[in-house]
Amino acid sequence: MMQDGSTARQIESRPLNEAAPAAFAGLEMPAPANRNLSKNLTILIAVPTLESGAADTNALDLVKLLHAAGHRPIVVSNGGKLTGAVIANGGEFVAMNVASKNPLVMMQCARQLSMLIAQRKCDVVHALGRAPAWSAYAAARINGKPFVTTWYKGFREQNALKHFYNGVMAKGDRVIATGEDIADLVRDRYDTPPARLAVLPAMFDAAQFDPQTVTAERGDRLRREWGASPSCRVVVAPGRMVRRKGHHLIVRAAARLKEAGVRDFMIVFTGEDQGRTSYTGELWDLIASTGTNDVIRLAGSGADLPASFAAANVAVFASTQAEGTRRAVLGAQAMGVPTIASDLSAGPEIVLSPPAVAEDRMTGLRFTSGDDAALAAALIRMLGLSETARRTIGLRGRDWILAQHNPKDLAERILQLYVDVAGHRAQT
Repeated sequence: MMQDGSTARQIESRPLNEAAPAAFAGLEMPAPANRNLSKNLTILIAVPTLESGAADTNALDLVKLLHAAGHRPIVVSNGGKLTGAVIANGGEFVAMNVASKNPLVMMQCARQLSMLIAQRKCDVVHALGRAPAWSAYAAARINGKPFVTTWYKGFREQNALKHFYNGVMAKGDRVIATGEDIADLVRDRYDTPPARLAVLPAMFDAAQFDPQTVTAERGDRLRREWGASPSCRVVVAPGRMVRRKGHHLIVRAAARLKEAGVRDFMIVFTGEDQGRTSYTGELWDLIASTGTNDVIRLAGSGADLPASFAAANVAVFASTQAEGTRRAVLGAQAMGVPTIASDLSAGPEIVLSPPAVAEDRMTGLRFTSGDDAALAAALIRMLGLSETARRTIGLRGRDWILAQHNPKDLAERILQLYVDVAGHRAQT
């Protein structure tokens, strides 16, 4: 029980005395639109969990940049393995069951959030997921506070009820899309006015994915754990073990490679299975039925993602839903790994692929989502190249990502969005 009367299960906070992350060093607060608006904002971030998903890791990144710029981030979530990092980086953590889709629980969370917003004098409420968004939306409106949402992927809409449920993510005073494809989807489905829609990729710090700082031993250790010989060409497939990541398509593509006579390769799935679906079991059945047991590895958590890329010859992403700008796709290229991605995993501005660009500009290959034959063809082409040719493509990819993604610029754009939306609400 919270001492201030809220029924949230836990509050934790700890001051941070160490230097701010290098990517956010030197950030300054943009000038507010309203002169009476305080420079120091309190931002409430509602996210279902703090595990390994895009919303989870971006919540942590928001805490880092807000704290580095002198603001107060409060994260409300069911929690997870990133909870400690949120606290260590200057965030306040409030445990609450905001991941629940039960309407009664959502109503209870809305009441708790409303109290929290009032008690902490929050300036902006930012939801990073649909379930917490419903509670956060109600709480923000009760308190007259601006509401912001972030779309990381294109949610499926099988029926009118699903459209309604997803629609809360389009109710923000600002709706952030992490890629142009996601922005197009939001506009098409909800007629979101351009003035409320912002395209801001998820935070990405290329310094974490620097081949010069990831030791060869880290990559070699993973190859040994996977059972890959020195001559084996390793294809790494990051991403949580959920259907929308397309692991089943990769298994079918692996079977096509074997049928085509491709040898001495291995495909490693490094994503977590959080035990919430039966998908991993279905994958095992598919692996057995396609006879790909010898070339597929389910390695579990890819906690050391840079080392996974260091161990790889190729990275593959086979998403079947629009994903915006995936951090792992950027990380693979920043590590100098040639990348194969579905058209829903990465846009043409992320992975440069023929025929959109000339062969001597390509950083990888793109294929039509859901087409395992096209994926197999891309894998055969990439694995058929010499190591020198693959290295050249990978280095080109690293140069492209470094040129296009400046974390400080993105951080300043996010801070400006908070200032603008808080100032606008204060004036109305």
